[in-house]
Amino acid sequence: MSELLDGRRERGRRTRESILATAVDLASVEGLEGLTIGRLATELGMSKSGLFAHFGSKEELQLATIAAAREIFVAEVVAPARAAARGLPRLRALMDAKFDYIKRGVFSGGCFFDAARLEYDSRNPGPVRDAILDQFAAWSKLVTDCVKGAQREGHIDAGVDPEQLAFELDAIGTAANLRTQIHRDDEGFERARRAIDARLEALAVR
Repeated sequence: MSELLDGRRERGRRTRESILATAVDLASVEGLEGLTIGRLATELGMSKSGLFAHFGSKEELQLATIAAAREIFVAEVVAPARAAARGLPRLRALMDAKFDYIKRGVFSGGCFFDAARLEYDSRNPGPVRDAILDQFAAWSKLVTDCVKGAQREGHIDAGVDPEQLAFELDAIGTAANLRTQIHRDDEGFERARRAIDARLEALAVR
């Protein structure tokens, strides 16, 4: 009996993962508000009741989708950057990894969280918006910590405000993502890399 239950749980886990893989991609293009049980059921060719077995409400589906997108982002962007040497190499690797994950089309709509931030920036507080803000806060802290690491290693002027520089780098990356989604070319990434190189070069310790 226990083996049968374990088998069912494993099948249920795999089905849920498959559903969320489609959900994150769909939401990156159509937005989280457009991600409903009915819309996802149509996309997957499943019944609504089948999806309700995994997600009891639209909000639960949205929150699970954000969590799944976060796991993918960490695997595609954060983990590769952490393998780089400390200091400026890790900061550059973090920004390059984000550009690469967008260029490779990990999500059809570009960066899932850049899109989600734009979608929810003026919405009323709630669990979904809070989850997006939590991800943004974690990303901002990570970039800031990388800047601080570059300062500790003596690569960037210690007098630079790390939060200000992290804000600038994130803004450049977000602009590159938006341009890519609108124009469907890589020029935004090339301009972003030149802008980041120029900014870091200006702040480098000689």
